Amino acid sequence: MKTMLIAGLAAAALLPVTAAAARPMTATDLATMRRLAAPAVSPDGAFAVYQLRETDLENNRGRLDLWLLDLRRAGAEPVRIASTPEHNEHSPAVTRDGRFVYYLSNQSGSDQLWRVAVPGGTPEQVTDLAAGIAGFSLAPSGDRVAIWGERDLRCRDFNCADLPAPPQGQGSARVYDQTFVRHWDRWVEPGVRQRIFTLPMVDGRPQGAGIPVAGDLVGDAPSRPFGGGDEIAWSPDGRTLYFTLREAGRIEPTSTNLDIFAAPADGGAAPVNLTAANPATDTLPAVSPDGRWLAYVAMARPGYEADRQVVQLRDLRTGAVRALTQDWDRSVSSIRWAPDGRSLLVTAQDTLDYPMFRVDVRTGRATRLSEAGTVGNVTPLRNGSILYTRNSIEAPDDLYRRDRAGRVTRLTAVNDAVLAQFDPITVGRFSFAGAGGRQVWGQIVKHSAAAERIPVAFLVHGGPQGSFGNSWSWRWNPRTFIGPGFATVSVDFHGSTGYGQDFTDAINRDWGGKPLEDLRLGLAAAGEIDPQLDTANACALGGSYGGYMVNWIAGNWPDGFKCLVNHAGIFDTRALAYETEELWFTEWEFGGPPFEPRAMEAIERWNPVHQVANWRTPMLVIHGERDFRIPYSQALATFNALQRRDIPSRLVMYPDENHWILRPQNSIQWYREVHGWLDQWLKGGSGGR
Repeated sequence: MKTMLIAGLAAAALLPVTAAAARPMTATDLATMRRLAAPAVSPDGAFAVYQLRETDLENNRGRLDLWLLDLRRAGAEPVRIASTPEHNEHSPAVTRDGRFVYYLSNQSGSDQLWRVAVPGGTPEQVTDLAAGIAGFSLAPSGDRVAIWGERDLRCRDFNCADLPAPPQGQGSARVYDQTFVRHWDRWVEPGVRQRIFTLPMVDGRPQGAGIPVAGDLVGDAPSRPFGGGDEIAWSPDGRTLYFTLREAGRIEPTSTNLDIFAAPADGGAAPVNLTAANPATDTLPAVSPDGRWLAYVAMARPGYEADRQVVQLRDLRTGAVRALTQDWDRSVSSIRWAPDGRSLLVTAQDTLDYPMFRVDVRTGRATRLSEAGTVGNVTPLRNGSILYTRNSIEAPDDLYRRDRAGRVTRLTAVNDAVLAQFDPITVGRFSFAGAGGRQVWGQIVKHSAAAERIPVAFLVHGGPQGSFGNSWSWRWNPRTFIGPGFATVSVDFHGSTGYGQDFTDAINRDWGGKPLEDLRLGLAAAGEIDPQLDTANACALGGSYGGYMVNWIAGNWPDGFKCLVNHAGIFDTRALAYETEELWFTEWEFGGPPFEPRAMEAIERWNPVHQVANWRTPMLVIHGERDFRIPYSQALATFNALQRRDIPSRLVMYPDENHWILRPQNSIQWYREVHGWLDQWLKGGSGGR
């Protein structure tokens, strides 16, 4: 198939800006832009409330406030309704009568539940529990609230008043008889889990210290490390709570078997496992407005975290289950019921975008409702309109409303003032014939007014089941490479998401095969499509699996790039299979535990450690010491190999970061190091030294 430009390269700027006034977007801009999240809407659709993060750069932290937007008046300006300068107010929820907004605040020293009357009320604290609350969910009936947080399994309430004091003078060691030992970025404390408790509400105030709903189940609910309120759902009458939990034990690090349980909200009976028949993932419970149906997503293959998530409908009266979207080759990542119960509003990746779809609950037919970009926080309203957030490569999240006729109105502009200052960029997508002749997609981002040939930052996404699609990133952001004078090219190689499950599965036991071929062909195709790209003057950069690929490129495409950047990458796949925490990942990717012959063959076939003798390209190596997904020993090994081979190299190690670089000053430093490295090898600059 001849390579061709599919989407015409088009300038992208939110507001007009003259060439003389425009300036490059910097890493400091990225770290300090405002971040809208967690919108909630009053039941009558009169107002929305959302959290907004602003950055305290001097103190190296983000801080959160709550803002309210009147949805009845066109052009209404949002107003701040909960804010204390040294504390955070976040995770809003609106009561069924629309009179109060509940939220979490650490103003008292730990995250507790607060509320504020709308409009114009004074914030008041409504819980004073012994530990911080990680999250909460108000019952639709208004008479109960669910809270969750890390609590010892022996605790009979959230305060853990019945827990005996730990013995003194016993030493500081952590002692384990089974894994998990570590998870994501923290050491696991034996006997402590994320647990859900319910509290009755009287006059809008939670009473008591909570009743645990999971009974004798041992596991985290919501799940660790990223589960939240989307793993919890109430029945309309507030009597039943549905939640996701993976039962623990010796198999936990090798299991993706999340299940959905139903429990009486008053804790009066043991939870019932509704999805015990499926040994793979079941999650994202959502109850229909009439309480008859439970929608959720299910994977089919145990141990595979990137399997397709198919929407299931369970009749809560009969227990019958129907796979609603079995014939739709997309993986659903969120579910909301339309108020009339006739359809579901879902999101799913689709060819570089992350759109919103309406799924008919009778036929399973999916209809796309949004255009380019990434949609989230979908909230259907009674009048048929839909509130949601949308972002893209051009701009971070803002709030939008789609009316029942399909007209879309942008409701907020939280970063327009700063975005209007930036140089305009050009964003384009292209496709080409990749490995095996299959169509593969990629993107090009560059300065709209660039007049000469541009050195290339070739971005390789992680996952590996992921995508460098049309979304805003607070970490790997293409716009931040444009200011220093680079263009970015990215390719969604075999294994990427948004192209059907078969394409995603194609990377299994083939980590360095088809993906590398796609990257080679994709970079060449980008250079043919846009001759302004100087693909012979390029640097390859990647994180996680992308960092693995950087090491693989170093040994298998050593003449392809003038420099490399490896963030949290893999040096030795065999060592990783033993030292990572979620063991199911490597065991699925390579066909079993690393001591079994079938897996050993795949692990060693695609192991970068065996090609170190071929390395010769200068490499910047970056890692976080709190990264337990890919431990920082992998970075030390990479750097040692580079140093012993006298290859120009630089190690940047963050003692306070995990797999991602999250703190504002660290993010700015990360870009300073990365841009300096590219400048040194692509433009002969100082290299950030």
